[in-house]
Amino acid sequence: MPTMSLTRASGCKINLLLNILGKRDDGFHELETVLQPVPLCDELDFSIASEGIHLTCDNPALPCDDSNLVVKAARSFFAAADLSPRATIHLRKRIPLEAGLGGGSSNAAATLLALNELFEQPLTPDQLQSLAAKLGSDVPFFLQENPALAIGRGEKVRPLAPFAVLRGLTLLLLHPGFGISTGWAYKTLAEFPEALNGRPGRAGELVAAMTTGAPDWESGLYNSLEAPAFRKYPILPIYLEAFRAAGATGAMMSGSGSTVFAFFPVRSRAEQCVEDFRPRFGSAFWHAVVDL
Repeated sequence: MPTMSLTRASGCKINLLLNILGKRDDGFHELETVLQPVPLCDELDFSIASEGIHLTCDNPALPCDDSNLVVKAARSFFAAADLSPRATIHLRKRIPLEAGLGGGSSNAAATLLALNELFEQPLTPDQLQSLAAKLGSDVPFFLQENPALAIGRGEKVRPLAPFAVLRGLTLLLLHPGFGISTGWAYKTLAEFPEALNGRPGRAGELVAAMTTGAPDWESGLYNSLEAPAFRKYPILPIYLEAFRAAGATGAMMSGSGSTVFAFFPVRSRAEQCVEDFRPRFGSAFWHAVVDL
């Protein structure tokens, strides 16, 4: 008897490198990026409905209409599988919105995988990859669980072995309480020619350094979108300086922001950094401390 319901975790990511190589004729940006999965998850409950697609969410700030990537993913799945839409989905949101952590993309990928399982695998992995690429540049990454190097507009994903240099470190994620629109970040990049037309090959260099355990691997971390984000929100580089002063390495912004992150050698130092933040910056920020 087929399964009628299931629950799936939906993780997030950080960009260890996001190198924009220029704007393409189709309006997208050519890029190379190194993505690291982060075990911090939303949860989605899926069940087969009598008809239609019904999405609810415990975060009232997130629209549950056709603009939501979960609904878009469900519609694309049923169309590709030539099935009548029949799904009830509830999303428990833990990953901040407009954070540069890929939460929406991850939710979309989880939806494709879960519905394919619920309806007894009507689509092949290649078909799911094709649907994911049409939904968004980060969605294909979340169809698998490893770090990855992605090129094109981010949809061409090459999974990598886990980075040994990150094992045992603690990751601190901090969202400042405001989001940054991805569309705005890419549009404004035109005002920063050096960041818009990055040097090709940085992604491969970072992967090689992290794979071989080069002692200065963190010097290869880079994000083109810090240029427009830091000009508009100068508090973000101040956060990064505070991370470094607390003993962190690899402090940077993830994706289009606004989440910033850093690696600490031990969890206690990351937790102390958060406590030291409160008297200086207030308590409006969201944070997570994650052991890698």
